[in-house]
Amino acid sequence: MKKRLTAPATLALALAASGAAHAQSTLTIFGVLDASITSTTNRAQNLSPLGGSVSLSRTELTNSRSASSRLGFMGQEDLGGGMAAAFWLEAPVTNDDGATSIATFSRRSTLSLLGTFGELRVGRDYMPVFVNDVLVDPFSFNGAGAALTFIANTGSRLDRVSRASNSIGYFLPPNLGGFYGQAMYALHEGTKQTLWTTPAPPNSTRTGRHIGARIGYAKGPLDIGVAVGRSTTGDDYNAGTTDEVQLASLGLTYDFNFAKFHAGVNRSKAGRDYAKAPMSPLPDATLNSALVGVTVPVGVGVIRATYSRAVYDDHLKNDNRPDPQASKIALGYMHHLSKRTALYATVARLRNKNGAAITIGGPAYMRSASLVPTTSTGYDVGIRHSF
Repeated sequence: MKKRLTAPATLALALAASGAAHAQSTLTIFGVLDASITSTTNRAQNLSPLGGSVSLSRTELTNSRSASSRLGFMGQEDLGGGMAAAFWLEAPVTNDDGATSIATFSRRSTLSLLGTFGELRVGRDYMPVFVNDVLVDPFSFNGAGAALTFIANTGSRLDRVSRASNSIGYFLPPNLGGFYGQAMYALHEGTKQTLWTTPAPPNSTRTGRHIGARIGYAKGPLDIGVAVGRSTTGDDYNAGTTDEVQLASLGLTYDFNFAKFHAGVNRSKAGRDYAKAPMSPLPDATLNSALVGVTVPVGVGVIRATYSRAVYDDHLKNDNRPDPQASKIALGYMHHLSKRTALYATVARLRNKNGAAITIGGPAYMRSASLVPTTSTGYDVGIRHSF
């Protein structure tokens, strides 16, 4: 349950000090605590010409397998004339061990100005492509059921991030007949030098720069959105190379009342710019993925199911090897005990082919030449409470 305080004493004092005590303000404290028993098993087969296999398994009490555990604060002040100022601070929480708490607001840290023009938002926020993908995945990219849309092959240079720091974002107003959209530009905050010299000046990197946008239409049972983005993931000033990842996502959901259908496709392409230091370029790498899924309400619960597939192409010339690929099927059920508390269970099975090394439940721990997982299975059984 969200705690909403109208003009609390501390906030009122702060507003009075700034000469704005007349404006109506709200402060909301919110959060999620999610705990589960999680088990994963990864199996590598055909380790030698004589065959054979090895399995690695682990069971743990963990968090955030249905929804990310968090603690947040958000507030809004009415500025008059249809305008408002707002803030949002959200911290990750590892409630299984208490090691991570409000020491950092790395999930989101934004300040906004809202009006009839829409919303201008600055700070650390979700990238538009990630927002588009999460809304399509029946498991919202959490736990054993998370779609392969978000996971790259080992060493592919396509490891994706969900948020951008130092960002400036704009959101269209909500009264456009179902149309919505947003744009983001994140500053790299590096030093710019007009003449290339060696060694490079301090902090002469463009790593962290991101530009992205999302647009869509949601009305009635239909919600369809498309998003694109471009991230600078590495910048070697002395070598004269810059690494970038281009992102594209198309997602759709359609609610038939008795069930909601989910579908999405995603493309991530990594490349390196050798403009300052021509040499044999590192080939581009591409990850193409797709998912189909369904959510079915059943009484006070909901059944979730998804199938996802990812194919990695390193674009090596004269390479007759088949592309690494993985497929995954997941099934889950969530039972709502109340509006704020739910029990859930999810099972999933993933199959790797042609050297792909994706696992369920966290970073791969079978990635040596002789221990590349061919199958990965996992389950989550847990409880989630929102407040």
